[in-house]
Amino acid sequence: MSAIEDRPIGFGRLKRKEDARFIRGQGNYLDDIRLPGMVHMAILRSPFAHARINSIDTSAALALPGVAAVITAKDLETLGLAWMPTISYDTQAVLAGDKVRFQGQEVAAVIATDEYIARDALQLIDVDYEPLDAVVNARKALDADAPLIRDDKEGQIDNLASPTWEAGDEDATDKAFAEADTVVARDIIYPRCHPAPLETCGMIADFNPETGQLDIYNGNQAPHAHRTVYAHVAGLAEHMIRIRCGDIGGGFGNKVPVYPGYVCAIAGSIVAGVPVKWIEDRSENLMSTGFARDYIMKSEICAKDGKITGLRVDVIADHGAFDSTAQPTKFPAGFFHIVCGSYDLQASHVKVKAVYTNKAPGGVAYRCSFRITEAVYLVERMVDALALEMKVDPIDLRMRSFIKEDQFPYETTTGWTYDSGDYHKTMRVAMDIAGYEDLRREQAEKRARGELMGIGVSFFTEGVGAGPRKHMDILGLSMNDGADLRIHPSGKAVVSLSAQTQGQGHETTFAQIVAEELGIPPEDVEVRHGDTDKSPYGLGTYGSRSTPVSGAAVAVVSRKVRDKARAIAATILETRLEDLAWEKGRWYVKGDREQGVSIFDITKRAYSGEALPEGFEGGLDAQVIYDPPNLTYPYGAYIAVVDVDPETAHVKVRRFIAVDDCGVRINPMIVEGQIHGGLAEGIGIALMEVITFDAEGNCLNGSFMDYLIPTALEVPDFELGETVTPCPHHPLGAKGVGESPNVGSPPAIVNAVIDALYESHGVDHLDMPMTPARVWAAMQGNAEPPQ
Repeated sequence: MSAIEDRPIGFGRLKRKEDARFIRGQGNYLDDIRLPGMVHMAILRSPFAHARINSIDTSAALALPGVAAVITAKDLETLGLAWMPTISYDTQAVLAGDKVRFQGQEVAAVIATDEYIARDALQLIDVDYEPLDAVVNARKALDADAPLIRDDKEGQIDNLASPTWEAGDEDATDKAFAEADTVVARDIIYPRCHPAPLETCGMIADFNPETGQLDIYNGNQAPHAHRTVYAHVAGLAEHMIRIRCGDIGGGFGNKVPVYPGYVCAIAGSIVAGVPVKWIEDRSENLMSTGFARDYIMKSEICAKDGKITGLRVDVIADHGAFDSTAQPTKFPAGFFHIVCGSYDLQASHVKVKAVYTNKAPGGVAYRCSFRITEAVYLVERMVDALALEMKVDPIDLRMRSFIKEDQFPYETTTGWTYDSGDYHKTMRVAMDIAGYEDLRREQAEKRARGELMGIGVSFFTEGVGAGPRKHMDILGLSMNDGADLRIHPSGKAVVSLSAQTQGQGHETTFAQIVAEELGIPPEDVEVRHGDTDKSPYGLGTYGSRSTPVSGAAVAVVSRKVRDKARAIAATILETRLEDLAWEKGRWYVKGDREQGVSIFDITKRAYSGEALPEGFEGGLDAQVIYDPPNLTYPYGAYIAVVDVDPETAHVKVRRFIAVDDCGVRINPMIVEGQIHGGLAEGIGIALMEVITFDAEGNCLNGSFMDYLIPTALEVPDFELGETVTPCPHHPLGAKGVGESPNVGSPPAIVNAVIDALYESHGVDHLDMPMTPARVWAAMQGNAEPPQ
């Protein structure tokens, strides 16, 4: 074998290929791009949460030297760009014309020769606002006398954004509760938080009036879906729009939606005939782009004979002023009804209603598969509340109530089919790493000395990899992904994807899949993505779809190439297809391993003038569109150990044990990096991250001085473990992991804080974030900290 064939290939702890350019400062982000003749755009945003717009005077701004244009809603009406669809089949004003419905809503856009002049001009636009009463509490928004927010919608008489959605069996659930020997109820809030990616949102739009071609540079998570939306909004032929996504400084769901700023940039380029660049600042990102969570959840849980039997949930989802929640069309409440969690319930019933409020549109899937994060938080808090009531160890209650290994595939009481799992084993691995019994003894000793130590547990099952064509689409677009693979005459390969990386290591992981399937060294596989002219159509990256869907597509397309290579090998070896066997990198004759031909020699033959199988036209390539048969269901057991300072109420996460089962791991190092990042985000959500509003609808967290995110000082050295239960329907047995740590960590930390405070202070419930002020108020017997 040649030296190139001797190099290690396939799965394993391969260092990320893309990191070399990042650590050298050679990344190519949106703000690095400069185009000839490019001008800059800035957006005027409303200072009010709810106000009528009586007039807009732009004359002073237009008179400022360097200003090329000022765009208002009236201008967009002329262009046919006044309204845009959201991904929940709602409509959203690109620029407010009649009234503003949340603080930070887009009112006007200025185009100028540089960004400083554009921002200066914003101060010269005179808007006559007539303030209206605002409502930022979702419960109050449902009151009969609440101000009507969406009076632009014909027939809208209240602030409901959608009809109540239900899942499960209400009668069976009532029966389970009637027969139960223990029932616990809680009102639980998952507060509004923000993905806060390092790189904010932005776009460069370059419309050529002579050709009608629109080139877009934009760091978004679903380039093909964005292109389809822009084609509809702007009335352009889709093939005349090209989106190119370079390196993206984080997404976490924040870069899934189409924002009004994007449409304004397109309109600006159409008006000006030159490239228009818009980059939002941090305050704009925090105040007006896609939020997450903001759920008010009322729940009851019951048990009989020491086992959880039933769950009842009633949810109010705050969607802000426009319903732009990212979720499949047929599931208006997302996958919230995976609220059954990891438990073998007798029955469950869940109701969810969406509500308009005078807040920025919310509902992005912040490192979350369509509301599963909120559902897991609810059920894991309820299980701990039930364990407190029953005076049993929270792990013991979980172990008695888990779905058993021999019950898989398991259909939940709300209709989802979990593919595989061994929950008991994963929980035991976490307990072993933590030294659970020793921890409980340490806790008892510290309690005797008046120290506040808490141990919190969570166990989650997540549904990722949306989705099967028959069940899932967004805006009518099926949630499938494509992959194209071509092996060049030199033996080098290029695989093109519809997935879009924002730091997950796609260039490495997908190269490893091709390497494993074909025996080509991963460094010889180039991964292309982020260019709609050069990649197959697909619905992008969110909901942990990368490996479950795009990874499966890459595996399938590699196998199609391998099958083509088999036919060529049969011609070279002068034998029948059925007489050949595959080993990594070569086909050989069964029973005679020496008689074989490598993938490299097969590739040479594919491009040569020598004989090929009948019907072959040369070359070695394939294309697929992968339609997953089901979601995949990763799961995990998390244990958090916290210390609460009795004098300051500061919570310190001292240890965090995370045992994830994400099926087969392609690159364990990348998996561990994803888990580390998600756990850090989970700690931030549990302890400090929250977007709040005053009674007038003013956002109180418009900068990183007010919206705190965790640093290395707030996170411990994570202790990771794993179990491996392959997904039975995924070509590689993989399940996905990118969102799991964000799903499982907040309830573990909250449960730990309550565990620390319950015996000494009687605290049996506390909502996130666990700030010192909130924890101190709870220790003093107050439900909320002083304002």
